[in-house]
Amino acid sequence: MMNCLRLRHLLSASVLMLVLSSGPLLAQTDVEEEVSEKTPIPLSQIRTFAEIFTRIKLNYVEAISDEQLLEYAIEGMLSGLDPHSVYLKGERYNDLNEGTTGAFSGLGMEVIMEDGFVKVVAPIDDTPAAEAGIMTGDLIIRMDGKTVTGLNLSEATERMRGEPGTKITITILRESEPDPFDVELTRALVRLNSVKRKRLNDSIGYLRVTQFQIATAENFRKELKQLRESDGFEGLIIDLRNNPGGLLTSAISVADVFIDEGLIVSTKGRLGTNDQDYRATPSDFLDGKPLVVLINGGSASASEIVAGALQDHGRALILGTDSFGKGSVQTVLNIDDKEAIKLTTARYYTPNGRSIQAAGIKPDVFVEYREFKDREKGFKRIKEDDLPGRLDNDSGKKESLEKPTKKQEEARELLARDYQLNEAFNLLNGLILFNHKTKKQESISTSLDKPKSQ
Repeated sequence: MMNCLRLRHLLSASVLMLVLSSGPLLAQTDVEEEVSEKTPIPLSQIRTFAEIFTRIKLNYVEAISDEQLLEYAIEGMLSGLDPHSVYLKGERYNDLNEGTTGAFSGLGMEVIMEDGFVKVVAPIDDTPAAEAGIMTGDLIIRMDGKTVTGLNLSEATERMRGEPGTKITITILRESEPDPFDVELTRALVRLNSVKRKRLNDSIGYLRVTQFQIATAENFRKELKQLRESDGFEGLIIDLRNNPGGLLTSAISVADVFIDEGLIVSTKGRLGTNDQDYRATPSDFLDGKPLVVLINGGSASASEIVAGALQDHGRALILGTDSFGKGSVQTVLNIDDKEAIKLTTARYYTPNGRSIQAAGIKPDVFVEYREFKDREKGFKRIKEDDLPGRLDNDSGKKESLEKPTKKQEEARELLARDYQLNEAFNLLNGLILFNHKTKKQESISTSLDKPKSQ
C-alpha cells in the first residue's frame, strides 16, 4: 500500500510539473499567453488522471510501460476533439508529407473515423481502392477478419499501409447493400498525378483534379494553358469529384486562376492568429469563358474551398451532389524533430460567409450519379431515311462524316459512361451557345442603333 501511495504521489507531482512547465513552450504568442493566464490549471482532474494512471499500472492484466500509457492518453485527448486532430509520432510523423508530395505505399483512399468504424471520404483515382470499386461513404468494419472497433485513425491507416504487392481483405458496410461484403485489395506504390487534361470536343476542355498537392496549382495552370491555346476553345469543366482535399494554399491558387478580385476564402479560429482572409489577384485565365465544376460527396476540404469560391463569385456553375462538408483547418504543431500534433485550429468560410463545416457545398444543378443504359441494346427508332419511297434530300448527297480520331473516341467513351460528366458537358454546351446568341444579338442591336447616312 505504501508503494502504491508513493507511486500515486510521485505521478501526481510529475504530471503537475509537466503541465506547469509546458506553459512557456505552448505560449508562443501574446494571445496564447493571455489564454493560458486566464485558464486555471484543473488540479482535481490532474489528480484523477494520476489516480487512473496508477490503477492501470497496478491492476491491468498485462504489464504496460509509462510511455505507452501516456501515448494512449495523448491520442485519446486528440481523438476526442474531432476526427481530424491526431498525434503524429514515428512512422506517422515521417509520413506527414506523403499526401502533399503525392507518393506513398498503400490502398489509395482518404478515410476518417466515424462511430468506431473507418469511413471512406474518397477513393483516389488510379489506385487499388478506386479500381476495386470502393465508394465514398463506405464503412470499413474489419481488416483481414479483425474488427476496427477500438482503433484510432492512425492505427487503422497503419493496418492499411504495407509493402507493395501484399494483400489485405477489408469488410465493407455499404448503405445500398443489405449485408457486409469482403473486398481483397493488393497494396501498391501510389504515385499521384493530381491534374489530368482532356479535350471533350473542339470547344470544351476537361481538367480532373484528384488532390491538392504542392505542385497541383502549377500543373493546373500548365494544363489549362494547353487547352486555352488550342483552336476553338470556349469553355472548361473542372472535375473535383472524390477529391479529398489537401493543401489550402494549393486550393487558393487554383481558385485564383478564375477569380480576378475579392475574397477567395477566410479562416476563423478561437485565436486571432488563425483569422485570415485570402484574396484574389487581378487575372482570369479564361477571360470570362463559361466554367462548370463537378462535385459529389467525396469532394472535401480544399475541393469545397474552390467550388464555394467560384460559386459565390458567380464565376462557375456547380453540378453534381452535395459535397462532404469538411470545413475545418488543421495546423501541424511540432513537438520536436520526431513528433507533432495535427490540430484543428479554425473553420473555413466561403466569400459570402458560409461555413462549409458539416454543411458542404450544394450544387447549382443537382445531378445524382447514374449508369447509362447500353444504347446498342435499346430499340432503334425508325426515321424518314428508313421509309421505302421516301423523297431524297434536294441539296444533293449526304455529307460524309469524318472518322473520329483516337482522342475523340476516348472523349466520347468517357462521356458515354459518366452520366454526371455528360450532364456537365451538355450544360456547358448550352452556356456556350447562349453566349454566342447573346453576342450576335448585341451585334445586331449595335448595328441597328447606328445612324444611317442620308
